[in-house]
Amino acid sequence: MMPKTYRRGVGSRLVDVVFRTLTRLGLGRKDRYLLTVRGRRSGRPLSTPVDVIDEGGARWLVAAYGVSGWVRNVRADAEVTIARGGRSEAVRAVEVGPREGVPVLRRYLLEVPVTRPYFAVTLASTDEEFAAESQRHPVFRLEPR
Repeated sequence: MMPKTYRRGVGSRLVDVVFRTLTRLGLGRKDRYLLTVRGRRSGRPLSTPVDVIDEGGARWLVAAYGVSGWVRNVRADAEVTIARGGRSEAVRAVEVGPREGVPVLRRYLLEVPVTRPYFAVTLASTDEEFAAESQRHPVFRLEPR
């Protein structure tokens, strides 16, 4: 199956503004947070809405739309902040290997179905297929700072 390619356009920017506002107010999905990371070129803090997944006793971020700006920024500086409803938490985002990411990707597809068209796997795919998919959709474990 051929996954959709994410294109950042006017519609997606508008959706981000709505999700950003709702998340700041503590409304909407309980697992949606604002991820703030320092820009790798500008050094300025940049925020984007993300879904934090609980799996195996840990919290995780999945790059649902592929290796985007926030992923490149986190790779450059793993010290990030997640915030929701006026509360924020400083955490470290540690990228994990393909095998460790398999159960997280499975959980992500189950809990955030709107992103499924951007993946080349389904809930019925094998662990090997999910491991290969982690190259396109990196997985990060959130650890306390």
